[in-house]
Amino acid sequence: MTSTFFSAQNDAPAVSDLRAWSEMQLIASAKGGERAPFGVLYERHMKRVYSVTRRIIRNREDAEDAAQECFLNAFVHLKDFNGRSQFATWLTRIAINAALMKLRKKRGVQEVPMDELNPSIESVAQREFRDDAPDPEESCSARERRRIVKSAISALRPRARNVVELFHIQEHSIRETAQILGISTGAAKARMFHARVALHRMPLLRSVARSNRLSAR
Repeated sequence: MTSTFFSAQNDAPAVSDLRAWSEMQLIASAKGGERAPFGVLYERHMKRVYSVTRRIIRNREDAEDAAQECFLNAFVHLKDFNGRSQFATWLTRIAINAALMKLRKKRGVQEVPMDELNPSIESVAQREFRDDAPDPEESCSARERRRIVKSAISALRPRARNVVELFHIQEHSIRETAQILGISTGAAKARMFHARVALHRMPLLRSVARSNRLSAR
């Protein structure tokens, strides 16, 4: 996985010299807008970033796109890096967000409105699945519940939201979730617990739970 954006053959000092710099030296220089120092940071961290996006996104090309998006975002927002955490940790958080955003966009593209379906395809679908398909009222209710749940999850704090999206939506195990986030399994379980508590307290989700209980009667 290479990036032409961060290649800097014409920049000074030479890339071979920059490779001897410390990470903090590279970051300080890249904050000034120079691409060559960030290119070296890219070389050092690209495998780790791709590993993170690949664990979240099963498709190789999409994972590579998310990794590139991660580095572009990191370059643009490098001035916001204050050094309180390790650069690799900061970069990993950006990678996770880039990968999850890629998945959200993919889901949006795949959701085709019924009125855009080819009539012949729609008629075949109606014949094949007429008995099992939910009625329009049930479908509308299910869509509304999904919308409410997604809205509630998006309202969580970033650390809790990432755990919920990875574990429940992307269906990673708690161990995989911990590995992706770069935390211990215990920490992932603790974040999941706090996320569930926060979701349980949200009035919107309480209304969904009530609706599910009523429909089950």
